[in-house]
Amino acid sequence: MYDDVSLYANLFGYLGCPLSDDPLHDKADVAILGVPYDLGTSGRAGTRSGPGAIRQASGNLRWEEARWPWPYALADHLKVIDCGDLAYAPGDSAGFTQSLQDRATDILRSGKTLLSFGGDHFITLPLLRAHHAVHGELALVHFDAHTDTYEQGSEFDHGTMFRCAPREGLIDTDCSIQVGIRTEYEPSTHAFTVLDTDWVHNHGPVKVAQAIRDRVAKRKVYLTFDIDCLDPAFAPGTGTPVAGGLSSNMALQILRGLKGLDIVGMDVVEVAPAYDQAEVTALAAATLGLEMLYLQVEKLS
Repeated sequence: MYDDVSLYANLFGYLGCPLSDDPLHDKADVAILGVPYDLGTSGRAGTRSGPGAIRQASGNLRWEEARWPWPYALADHLKVIDCGDLAYAPGDSAGFTQSLQDRATDILRSGKTLLSFGGDHFITLPLLRAHHAVHGELALVHFDAHTDTYEQGSEFDHGTMFRCAPREGLIDTDCSIQVGIRTEYEPSTHAFTVLDTDWVHNHGPVKVAQAIRDRVAKRKVYLTFDIDCLDPAFAPGTGTPVAGGLSSNMALQILRGLKGLDIVGMDVVEVAPAYDQAEVTALAAATLGLEMLYLQVEKLS
């Protein structure tokens, strides 16, 4: 994909993309941002190491210039830079939240699309605040085992973001959708449309993708993928694994079915490499990120 195609040597940026210490002025279509935060975790900790693990696993994707089944090389159509990881004072969740929002807002206002790697899922809330400041109210496409709309939880919690985001006017629940849910929620009062894991498995990726497209219509979309949407067989390295999830192939097929949507922001979260086996979770996350980059080409073309 780039000049140095080693699967392991000098792999500092995602996919070997060039590192940037000045992303506001570097010319690029997409900026990668690592967000090593896991103080919002309710289960097993360790997602602060997710961005590094995803970058390392992405080396396995470098040799294939045109990622199957896409018929063209990503680098021929999209310039991507890696901004490294957000630095913040350890233990300062309030300071972290503002720092992430400010950093993301600056990158977005420089004209780039942002793909963020977490970190726990709380990071999506300050990211949504940044995207709202630039793009206005968004439709949310949310892949997860959990709805993350829970009333219990602190201000900085990876299970409450999508209760807070609609209340802040960041997202429109009437145009948003959650995919792969397989934990408790109350359908009668739930504001989001849900395609639970049984619906996904029973209807298949083509119908799932069409349902998503119908739901978000022509709105600007923020796409967030919690790796625990995948079954633990495909993603054991996460803090709150739930059996019965999607396969990697199912998720990738659904994402490919979203080409043409106006996706203005993206993240992949909740990779906890301490619980991973043979980097399969990190590789799944890295591959999902690559599919999201191809979706950016399809949006621009």
